[in-house]
Amino acid sequence: QVQLVESGGGLVQTGGSLKLSCVASGRTFASSTMGWFRQAPGKERECVARITSIGDITYCADSVKGRFTIFRDNAKNTVYLQMNSLKPEDTAVYYCAGAVFSNTGALYWGQGTQVTVSS
Repeated sequence: QVQLVESGGGLVQTGGSLKLSCVASGRTFASSTMGWFRQAPGKERECVARITSIGDITYCADSVKGRFTIFRDNAKNTVYLQMNSLKPEDTAVYYCAGAVFSNTGALYWGQGTQVTVSS
């Protein structure tokens, strides 16, 4: 069983930054594609970014390119999402995902962390 625990969400003003962290339990982390998804009120959950075990990165949402950075530390079983130049439209619950197999699917999910960007 894999457990994912996110942290780092909060309230920030437009233009600010936040860094999300997700610690994974289990020995399969290093070989797993990890990702961050988000769900805004009234909208479907969408993929933000994903990173393979060898560090290949895909930014699924065009709106975050150039502003968000996904990276991982396999020694710490942790994946991060550095979010800069935040906008009100980035407001959402952000979910860490493990064993991501598509832009819409993953085997494991964290409980989510709220990110709110005020205008």
